[in-house]
Amino acid sequence: MSKDEEIGMLTNQTNKIMLRYINSNLEKFGLTTEQWNVLKTLSKEETGINQKKLSIKTDKDQPTIVRILDILERKKFVERIPSKDDRRAFIINLTESGRNIIDTVEPFIESLFKMLLDGISEEKLNTYSEVLMSISKNIKNEISCRKN
Repeated sequence: MSKDEEIGMLTNQTNKIMLRYINSNLEKFGLTTEQWNVLKTLSKEETGINQKKLSIKTDKDQPTIVRILDILERKKFVERIPSKDDRRAFIINLTESGRNIIDTVEPFIESLFKMLLDGISEEKLNTYSEVLMSISKNIKNEISCRKN
């Protein structure tokens, strides 16, 4: 079996299955994994964050992050506040409803992952995380080298 089949295709297939599973479970909260990712990222910010930085932290392009923020704003989970430093920019903050949905969904997501990871030792999970971070680093280094 090639590395493409052994690693690439298996990783892709597992990711798709996991995303479908999590999305189907997030439906009851009116969220998608994309929206959840943005909410979780915002929850780690003390004073809000501008759209550009949010785009970088979530690894989403600008049009995608704007679309997700439009949806989350309609749901009253986030608010856009004009930046004091740049009239063209907005600072994104969680609303009280946004913090409440995180408080509700976070334990639910943790229980899903507890089930998904059942029977896998902590040692294997640590190795898995290390391998994924190494692959990610290698990809970023390759992309960086191509740009230079």
